[in-house]
Amino acid sequence: MESAELSELNCLKMRHGEHVILRLTYISRYNIDNPTGEVTRILTQAQQNNERNGITGALVFNHNYFLQSIEGARPVINALLRKLVKDDRHYALQVIECREVEQRHWSKWSMKYLIPSDENKGLALKFSTGSQFNPYLMNTNQIMMLIDTLSDLQEQEEINASKKKKPWFSLN
Repeated sequence: MESAELSELNCLKMRHGEHVILRLTYISRYNIDNPTGEVTRILTQAQQNNERNGITGALVFNHNYFLQSIEGARPVINALLRKLVKDDRHYALQVIECREVEQRHWSKWSMKYLIPSDENKGLALKFSTGSQFNPYLMNTNQIMMLIDTLSDLQEQEEINASKKKKPWFSLN
């Protein structure tokens, strides 16, 4: 492409807001009428679509609730939100936060999948208001701290696991 064409394309993108990065955080309930394995398919599909569309994010799922924070160009996030509202694989979608950001928080992942487990149940409950994990009862700060904490914990586990792997050769 010639520089004049590139300049025109950049101007067009600017007019549509593609230079503005949004972070959208929402919660929803999993539709239990979905077939078994649907969550795995949702995650795989989201990772592929997000990578293609320049979306990064983290998804927390505990078999009842979705808690997701995604980032991308404003028109892309708006289009995705329209699709999410119509998606019958979940219901009771509530936007927790939608704001412009200077830089991405989830830049490493097209979609990171985080699961509250028995090992980290205390962490999930630390940010909840009851004895059960229910993001509908959490405020925005609690939700963001939970996602950050689960993300940091999983990253540390991945680092520790990679350190434990033995090399294919031995110097003994």
